[in-house]
Amino acid sequence: MKNFQFTPRLVSELRHYSKEKFAADAMAGLIVGIVALPLAIAFGIASGVTPEKGIITAIVAGFLISLLGGTKVQIGGPTGAFIVIIYGIVTNPSYGLQGLLIATMMAGVILIGLGVFKLGAVIKFIPYPIIIGFTAGIAVTIFTTQMGDVLGLTQQAVDKAGNIVEIPLKTPGDFIGKWVAYAQNIGTFRLWNFIVAVGSLLVIIFSPAVFRRVPVLNKIPGSLYGILLGTAAVLVLNQMGITGVDTIGDRFDIQSKLPDMVIPSFTFETVRNLMPVAFTIAILGAIESLLSAAVADGVIGDRHDSNTELVAQGVANLVTPLFGGIPATGAIARTMTNINNGGRTPVAGIIHAVVLLLILLVLMPLAKYIPMASLAAVLVMVSYNMSGWRTFRGLLKNPKSDVTVLLVTFFLTVIFDLTIAIEIGLVIAAALFIKRVMETTEISVIQHEIDPSTEADMNVNEEHLLIPEGCAVYEINGPYFFGIANKFDELQSHLESGHKPKVRIIRMRRVPFIDSTGIHNLANLIDMNHKDGIHVILSGVTPKVHSQLEKAHFYDKLNPDHICPHIDVALERANEFLGLK
Repeated sequence: MKNFQFTPRLVSELRHYSKEKFAADAMAGLIVGIVALPLAIAFGIASGVTPEKGIITAIVAGFLISLLGGTKVQIGGPTGAFIVIIYGIVTNPSYGLQGLLIATMMAGVILIGLGVFKLGAVIKFIPYPIIIGFTAGIAVTIFTTQMGDVLGLTQQAVDKAGNIVEIPLKTPGDFIGKWVAYAQNIGTFRLWNFIVAVGSLLVIIFSPAVFRRVPVLNKIPGSLYGILLGTAAVLVLNQMGITGVDTIGDRFDIQSKLPDMVIPSFTFETVRNLMPVAFTIAILGAIESLLSAAVADGVIGDRHDSNTELVAQGVANLVTPLFGGIPATGAIARTMTNINNGGRTPVAGIIHAVVLLLILLVLMPLAKYIPMASLAAVLVMVSYNMSGWRTFRGLLKNPKSDVTVLLVTFFLTVIFDLTIAIEIGLVIAAALFIKRVMETTEISVIQHEIDPSTEADMNVNEEHLLIPEGCAVYEINGPYFFGIANKFDELQSHLESGHKPKVRIIRMRRVPFIDSTGIHNLANLIDMNHKDGIHVILSGVTPKVHSQLEKAHFYDKLNPDHICPHIDVALERANEFLGLK
């Protein structure tokens, strides 16, 4: 295997860079930066951290992914896929924000390792039903988390002065618990909050069509229109004396600066406990980034370097937490926005990060006026787009094994968490894969005679080869591994009850490989036959299987004359053992 070579795409693109390319990248980067702003804020808040942490992630990770990545147009940053897992860590008293930073850095190391060891292609082999299952599950979970802000639900609490006040509803972390809490507190429903949320959602949905033919305005995403109009509506309502619609400023203190770099404190216990979570973040980040890169390749007619991309994603997730950021990956929606607006080199992604940095430093204080209901509408739209319900519905028509993996992964993601869903989904997929391979391997008994016209491992004869009395010929067609090793024993017991042959010929011409369990099973078979005084002859063993048997010292159990190159020699040897020659 060739050594890994780290060559960021930016390096090759800058060799032939021009003013025209820069102009296109600058415009695309500006637009993508504007598109990323509301999403970064929404993802940060929904993940249980502050809004500026979402923007910091988009800045730092977006810059590093474009600087070091293996694609021309990939845009990196926080995505909806991470919301569920981030929220679960942050709200866990044992970990909190510190645990999130450590898990993200661990995931960064894992991603770098995947890239360095050239495992980028392996990620693509994760079964499609698992990807659709957990993506749809995440979408349902994100939708569920936003219902409190859509409905404006509250609960009573005691402030520092001992007064009873109304605060936003705090819900349990689990799916069922959230809906129970919503049902129990539905009496606190706030109509104006709901109107702002629904109004913002309608604007997000229909504004692209309304401004489709209007220059400049057609470049602005619906999410930004929804937030701007929602903010304006709340300001007007406040002037009219109508309150009760929470804004970002009501819940967070906005910091319009980059935080100082801080290295989290690692302990072995924390690292050990967070390893499954870090693995999930890494796998999720790898899948989403490479999927986004593959989609982009199809649009611009390019080919990305998956291993370099994984290293870039790893570096981004290793560095971003040092500034308080959250997990990041390639974002399909922002990447497509970049492509559609003329971005063709990684410079566009770097400019997008610079635009967000300027917004953070200059305009971030204005974010305090954004209503939480409008952000909830943005995330409801994100969850709808993530759900892929048409694809989900289409997969339900597939074979039962795929449907099983899909539904198990989906419900585990919704009811439990993403880590469990991916782990169990992969186990089920692997088990079903083994079952399918087992079904492709056949062990059959050849009765009476062998037709030479259908054989490939024997000398061609004009007449059929007769199987002598007292000889049983078995044919193994397919891999001989742990999944089917016992098939041979079952077949023998079924066919030979009460009557055992004196010679058994095992034809292995169509066995591409054999594993340790298969070798062990075959060795036991020979031992049992020898105890019963039965000769075992191997016929037509392929070179690869022969090498594996030789390394395992399997041939110590057989005399050389019991190993034949093809079936006609094996039958001649059987006749000798039977005394027919």
